[in-house]
Parts: sequence; C-alpha cells; structure tokens
Amino acid sequence: MQLGADARESIKPFRLVKYFSMTSLVVIFIPTLLLSIFISQRAKNELLRKSEQYALLVATNLNHQVFTQFVLPTVLKYGRIQLGNPKQYERMDKVVRNTIHGFNLYRVDVYDLDEVVSYSTDRSLVGLTGLGGIDFKLAREGKSSSQLISRGSFLGFELGAVAKQRQLKTYIPFRMERPLGRGYGRILGVFEITQDISEDYSAITRFQNIIIASLLGVMSLLFFVLRFIVKRGEKIIAERAEERRRLEDQLHQAERMAVLGKMVAGISHEIRNPLGIIGSTAQLLHHKMDEDDPKKQLGEIIMEETSRLNSIVTGFLDFARPTAPNYSECRVDMVLERNLKFLEVEFERRHIRVERRFAENGRPVIADGDLLYRAFLNIFVNAMEALDHGGTIRVVTRYRDRLEDTLEVIIADTGSGISREDVGKIFDPFFTTRKTGTGLGLAIVRNIIESHGGTVDIKSPPPEDLGQLEKKGTAIIISLPVNPER
Repeated sequence: MQLGADARESIKPFRLVKYFSMTSLVVIFIPTLLLSIFISQRAKNELLRKSEQYALLVATNLNHQVFTQFVLPTVLKYGRIQLGNPKQYERMDKVVRNTIHGFNLYRVDVYDLDEVVSYSTDRSLVGLTGLGGIDFKLAREGKSSSQLISRGSFLGFELGAVAKQRQLKTYIPFRMERPLGRGYGRILGVFEITQDISEDYSAITRFQNIIIASLLGVMSLLFFVLRFIVKRGEKIIAERAEERRRLEDQLHQAERMAVLGKMVAGISHEIRNPLGIIGSTAQLLHHKMDEDDPKKQLGEIIMEETSRLNSIVTGFLDFARPTAPNYSECRVDMVLERNLKFLEVEFERRHIRVERRFAENGRPVIADGDLLYRAFLNIFVNAMEALDHGGTIRVVTRYRDRLEDTLEVIIADTGSGISREDVGKIFDPFFTTRKTGTGLGLAIVRNIIESHGGTVDIKSPPPEDLGQLEKKGTAIIISLPVNPER
C-alpha cells in the first residue's frame, strides 16, 4: 500500500485547464487569425483583379484614340512621329488627357520599343529609360501584366494606417489598328497605366482589422466561457478523484481492521478464559488465608493485575466487535457533564481547569448515550494525560450550519500538542505516543462515532475560532448528525 501511495504521488497531475488553454490557443485563435487574413487577402486580390480589368478597358480605349487621333494624322502630316517636336507632343498630350478624362488614373506613360519613356502625363519622366522592367518586356511581347507597388507596409501585412500608398501599374501593348475593325497589327509601343488604389486598399485593411477584432472578440468570449466550464469540470473531476481515493483508503482500512479485529477477538477470547480462572482462583486463595499471613498480599497483587489485564482485554474486544448503537433521544451536553463529573476529582488533583461552552440549547439528538459516554471518556482521559502539569480543557458544542442538522463536539486541551507526523496515525489501532496504554482509545472513539454516521478529526494546534489564546495543544472535533435516519 505504501508503494501505491508513493506511485500516486510521483505521477504528475494532469492539468485539464492548462491543456485546454494551450490547445484552444492553437485550435481557436490561430485559425481565426488565419481565416481573417485569408478573407481580407481574397478581398485585396479581387480589388487587384478589378483594377487590372479597369486598366485594360482604359488601355483599349486609349489605344484606339491615340492611334486614330494622333498616330494616323501625325504620320500623314509629318511623315513620321517625333514626340520631341513640341507640336506633336502637345497633340499627343491633348489626345491622352481627353481620353482618360473622367477615369480614376494616377499617371499614363507611353514607352517606345527601346523602353524609353516617349510620353508621360508627368513630363519629368519623358526621356527616361529602363523603368519598365520585366513587365515592359512581357507587354512588348504582347502579354499584358500588372505590378503592385507598396510603400509603408511590413511584410505585406497592414494594420490601420501603416500602409501609406498602393499603386497598381498595368503594362499593355500599344498596337496598330487595322482598317474596318479587322483587329490589331504590330506592336508600336507599351502603355503604362498607373492607378492609385491606396484608399480602396485602406478600406480593405480596415475591413480586415474589423474582421480580426470581431472574430478575436467572439473567440475570446467563447474561450473564457469554455475555460470556465473546463475549470469547473476539472474541479469536479478532482473532487471525484479525491472522493474515490478516500473511499479506497476507507475500504483498505476496513479490510485491515476486519482482519485485525478477527485476530484480536480470537486472542482476547483465548486470554479471557484462563484469566478468569486465574482471577477466581487467586480470590479463593485470598479468602482462605489468614489476615496475618504474609502470602495474602500476593493474592491481592494477582487479583489487581488480573483486573488490569481484564480491562485491556475488554478494550481489545470493544475495538474488535464494536457494539451497534441503541438509538434514542439524548442530550449531548448532559452526556458531557456526566463525563466531567466522573473525572472531577482527577481534574482537581492535576490542577486542570474545565471551560464549557454549550450551544445545544437543550435540543436532543438521536444517538446512543452510553456509547457516546465511552467515546467522550476516552478523549477526556487522553486530554487529561496530556496535561501533567495542569492546564485547561475546553468543551464546545455548536451546530455546523444554519440547518442545525449536524452537531459538532470539540474537546481541546492546552497540552504540548501532537507532531504533524503523528496526526495522520493517531487513529490507527495500537498507535500511542505514551509509554503506557494500548493505543486503542481513539480507534474505539472513531468506531463509535462512525457507527453513528458521524466523523472525528484531530487538529493540533486547535482551530483559531475556539478563541483559545494558547497557540498549542490538541483538539478532537466530532461531527454528529442530529438525526442519523434523516
């Protein structure tokens, strides 16, 4: 049994609340965050797709207007296109601006096939080269492409106003148009259409933040509700486990006591028979001897020791075969007074003061008064023997709660107390801290009290609510149901 107890103590307890907190962080919060990011990212991708379609629509219109209103008239008039000519540039600028008027565009650039900016709504860029990059090359080969330019973001993730500017650059080939709407011819250059989508991107970012905050708020509330439920469940499980452990200990204790009781009963029976014969024979010899015979004193010694051994055997039998309570109405305060009256002379001899505080108010309980008398007597004797040099014994009765269905009887002394190691063994049979005695007194007390449906506990030092000034001593606390049948 000791090995099992050590094994139980060595096993680290499973903390359900801690496990739930860690797993819920992974199962609830991380997926929630990923879901919100996924939703907002889909919205951003949709924004980019719509913006790119918008740029392609503008580029189609721009391609037609520039080719029909600038390229053809300029070639017919001048023979070739030279945007370095101020008149040609002004005509080109007028056509482009009239075409994009009403469209939400940030800038329009036109590259020649050598990646030189031939025209731009921002005139400072005209003549620059190498600005298109890979997207220009794709457009020169006839493939439209787009590029998102971000400024002020961190790893592509925005919170609030962190993202300052978002521009979408779309590169579309500028083609020659065939007559009568028969499609497009060769590529003449590349349009670069730049859209400022910062406001739309910020709106999506705010939407993303609202989603994250809302989901995290809801999930946090759900987390704390579930955590409260799990914590409550863990407490119930722990209480059930403790109750199960206590019942197992009681079962093992009962099994040990049953075996020990059978052994004690058998041995006591075998001892009592010859002991009775010895006592009666010694008494017979004592009466037959003359008063002046010196051997007469030996008979008295034999009878005294026989009586003492008979008391010990009786204690063994009381422990081994406890008497079932004979229930009737009895006053616990009056039972306690009988005990104190019986021990009054001994108390005076040992200079022991008794303090009473009865709260029963004369109400009877259903119990066996004689068995309670024996139980209380054992406790008083132990308390008295703990006060070799005088002291105080406090006797308190009180109800445990307002229902007044459980009566507590507390017998406390101001002795030296019991060590923490001995408190757990004080009710074990044959365990005693004194040089004399069988160690069955408190074991018999527990049997009597438990037969009444009550409990008995020990506190060393006594509980503070007794009002005991001395921070030492021992208190035996008995809880008795007022009506065991109820």
